[in-house]
Amino acid sequence: MKKRNFLAVALAFATALPMAAFAQADYPNKPVKIIVPFPAGGTSDIMGRLIAEGLSKQLKQPFVVDNKGGAGGAIGTDQVAKAPPDGYTLLLTGIGSNAIIHGFTPKPPYDSNKDFVHISELAAGPNVLVVNPEFPAKTFKEFIAWVKANPGKFSYGQVNASSGHVTTEYLKQVAGLDMVGIPYKGGAPALNDVVANQIPGMFTNQDVVQPFIKAGKLRALVVTSEKRNPLYPDVPTVAESGYPGFSAVSWTGLSAPKGTPKPIVDKLEAAMVAAFSDPAVRAKMEANGFVVLASKSPDFTKFVADEIARWSKVVQTAGIKLD
Repeated sequence: MKKRNFLAVALAFATALPMAAFAQADYPNKPVKIIVPFPAGGTSDIMGRLIAEGLSKQLKQPFVVDNKGGAGGAIGTDQVAKAPPDGYTLLLTGIGSNAIIHGFTPKPPYDSNKDFVHISELAAGPNVLVVNPEFPAKTFKEFIAWVKANPGKFSYGQVNASSGHVTTEYLKQVAGLDMVGIPYKGGAPALNDVVANQIPGMFTNQDVVQPFIKAGKLRALVVTSEKRNPLYPDVPTVAESGYPGFSAVSWTGLSAPKGTPKPIVDKLEAAMVAAFSDPAVRAKMEANGFVVLASKSPDFTKFVADEIARWSKVVQTAGIKLD
């Protein structure tokens, strides 16, 4: 009896192995869901839909965006962390919900280093320090000198725990600046007040401020990427302006639950690289200031770990608390 049971189990196991291998080779054979952990309409949603469109074309199955907003991206991200690791539930990974959030207390219910396989970083865009044209500093070096000569007198728009907020705290820490954050519920009203000269400036995303800069309503002083951004070729980086190594970019990528089989990860990685090597697709994104990366899994995995370490230190040093 025991021998028969053993043979039955062995036969079932032997049968299951080729079936599992076939399922991975045949992937995807049904629609795939990409969780975007933010509401529809924002930059994250746009990026998620670009990925879905690109992967649908490459892999000949529908990739469908499902917006699961809430708790700074933690709700949707946690849902993917707990999803079956079969390649049919993926995550739009980003700086807020997969790096900055790890600096806060309490910690999120997931660990971005341990609970995901990071497949490919799609793109990154810098923050831009913009000021009202009436602000006396015309360059970033003049800005630094003015703030140091006038401690506590530069007020900036601050959307709590946003990329722009932590970038400002990062600059304050590395440059030894005393500046005062003025709280806002969102980036749009803060930016409107900079345009109206109610506050002198702020850090915000490169795509959002471009129309104001082109219209002469704002002045760009510096970008926070390691290299100059093609959208702002005449605007220096913080790194080249006396603070080497400074980097603060808003990034997005594609990840899957931990345990997703490597053949599926490899197929998704290859599809991301192929989809975003298309010159027309890249040109459309680069026109809005995004640097298209379509990186490979090992590079993206290391990048996420480095980002968690960087922003955890900044958040904890600044004592930023979630609202």
